[in-house]
Amino acid sequence: MAVTNQSDILLESGTNELEIVMFNVGTGTFGINVLKVREILQPVEITETPNRHKHLEGIVRLREEVIPVIDLAKVLGYPPADQPEYDKFIIAELNQMKVAFHVHSVSRIHRISWEQIEKPGDLSQGHDANTIGIVKMDQGMSLLLDYEKIVMDIAPSSEMQGIQRNDEHVKDRAHKTLMIIEDSPILRKLLENTLEDAGYTSSVLYQDGKEAWDYISSLTETDGSDNKRLPDLIITDLEMPRMDGHHLTIKIKEHEELKHLPVVIFSSLITEDLYHKGERVGANAQVSKPEIGKLVDEIDKLILK
Repeated sequence: MAVTNQSDILLESGTNELEIVMFNVGTGTFGINVLKVREILQPVEITETPNRHKHLEGIVRLREEVIPVIDLAKVLGYPPADQPEYDKFIIAELNQMKVAFHVHSVSRIHRISWEQIEKPGDLSQGHDANTIGIVKMDQGMSLLLDYEKIVMDIAPSSEMQGIQRNDEHVKDRAHKTLMIIEDSPILRKLLENTLEDAGYTSSVLYQDGKEAWDYISSLTETDGSDNKRLPDLIITDLEMPRMDGHHLTIKIKEHEELKHLPVVIFSSLITEDLYHKGERVGANAQVSKPEIGKLVDEIDKLILK
């Protein structure tokens, strides 16, 4: 199953919809955003690597690329497949790297709305949270996994790196307020901390676009007596339950009292092929995770005079 020609399946920007590849591991049904998927293959021979992480099976060579293979059954606590002849490798690209997710079967592509996806509660996730959304389907439910976290747990060097704060803009940054919208608690805190290290010490955090939109749109309806003010800039992820980053951006840019707000999309989905989607909805800048240094540069350009 090839998903390399994405022009056939790209959705119109800002519709709050996505397409997910459905797959199974053990008794569970899961989904991955089709925009992350490059191709789906029959398993190929794996070269084992010494001292590897317990969730890593080894590496494979696909054409001229060497790609690590992550065993999702081990990540999720399931036994190996009962029928390994149906196993598949989902080749995904995120945070500027390619990985192969070893799954037990792949079914089909579904088009859904982000409104069909709910944030899982702490109790339903358990201690080792790898789920970012619960998809309510006509028949049963499926889970969206936090694939960035799964990769970061195996290769911590793939996460956002700290930056130096000893530059001329640090003092000016402290007076600006940023709104950070990121559904992954780990990445949300990491982003807050790294921006604080750069001097952006005032941030408000939200876990999905709907929550953030409800807040900022409510500020345009107040008389100002509660001393609330709009942020100086908004940083948003793309993949979020209830309302994605593209849909949030287009709502901001179509609102007469909010359209002046700079919006920066910060996502692992910012690839050359998909950059135009952010342009269509009016994003002021787009930065691919984990380029936190470039993110700070773009913020500086937009709000520091």
